[in-house]
Amino acid sequence: MTDAEQDQPLPLVAHLTELRDRLLRAILAVLIVFIVLFPFANEIYAFVSQPLRDLLPDNASMIATEVASPFLTPFKLTLFTAIFVAIPYVLYQAWAFVAPGMYRNEKRFALPVLASSVLLFYLGAAFAYFVVFPLVFAFFTSVAPDDIAIMTDINRYLDFVLKLFFAFGVAFEIPIAALIAIWAGITTPDDLARKRPYIIVGCFVFGMLLTPPDVISQSLLAIPMWLLFEVGVFAGRIVLRRRDDNATA
Repeated sequence: MTDAEQDQPLPLVAHLTELRDRLLRAILAVLIVFIVLFPFANEIYAFVSQPLRDLLPDNASMIATEVASPFLTPFKLTLFTAIFVAIPYVLYQAWAFVAPGMYRNEKRFALPVLASSVLLFYLGAAFAYFVVFPLVFAFFTSVAPDDIAIMTDINRYLDFVLKLFFAFGVAFEIPIAALIAIWAGITTPDDLARKRPYIIVGCFVFGMLLTPPDVISQSLLAIPMWLLFEVGVFAGRIVLRRRDDNATA
């Protein structure tokens, strides 16, 4: 073996090096977005907490029960916001890493699915903020006893809304999950349609586990999940029909 051949990097080492570079680029993107957003940390928190603050009584306000909460809570929210904003670039780095090993037809399927999954996650978070939060917080503030002052801790509120953002973002990925399972041959649209009663029950169980213990928020998560499941089944039928047409062409 010549010296030139010995100097050739092993394929595994090359893949690990590329993976490291992709991860560093993704982390750097999140860091840059965080640095840009951090001066507006308080404004970001004010925006996220607006649905609750609009419903508080005139003599009520949000509070900080820990010494460092006025700093750490906006800091944590800004970090999550940076990740949220940088997700398209992070996923692009993941795509650039795995794409060279994919076939052309797999790339034609995977790229729209990847873009759709990002869009659906954003739509889920927007649905939570503009639809779910006002209804849930209106319910909570309306059922409070008359002699109880509503003063929510800012850190507890952040944990609560981040959980809902994540739950609705993931729930809106159901069409993508169904489409991938159908395309990979794991299941078929007809099989999923026959399992519809179990899927509906599972949606409400999922909503019960990931939302506050009230019927409103559970239903606001479970019903869209069920409708998105139907969208996934419908899209799966279209994908199979086109694949069959291409196979016979």
